[in-house]
Amino acid sequence: MDKYYSYADFLKAMGRNQTVSEAEKLLNEIYMDLFLNHVHREQRKDRLLTLIDNALDQKDKGSFVAYTNELCQLQQDSV
Repeated sequence: MDKYYSYADFLKAMGRNQTVSEAEKLLNEIYMDLFLNHVHREQRKDRLLTLIDNALDQKDKGSFVAYTNELCQLQQDSV
């Protein structure tokens, strides 16, 4: 995940004519990568929220701080 896609690569793919264009394949790959990143981020967020709730229930301050810091970092990375 988190691949780098350049606009120049997309334009090169647009310039080639084939039955299923390379541009379309590249665009599909970009959208799939974005979708998978989103799903992974949401699953990780849900897991962290569960771990935070458990840490609060168990009054485990160390785990609570660690998980909330990780959640904050995850949210900053998604912006």
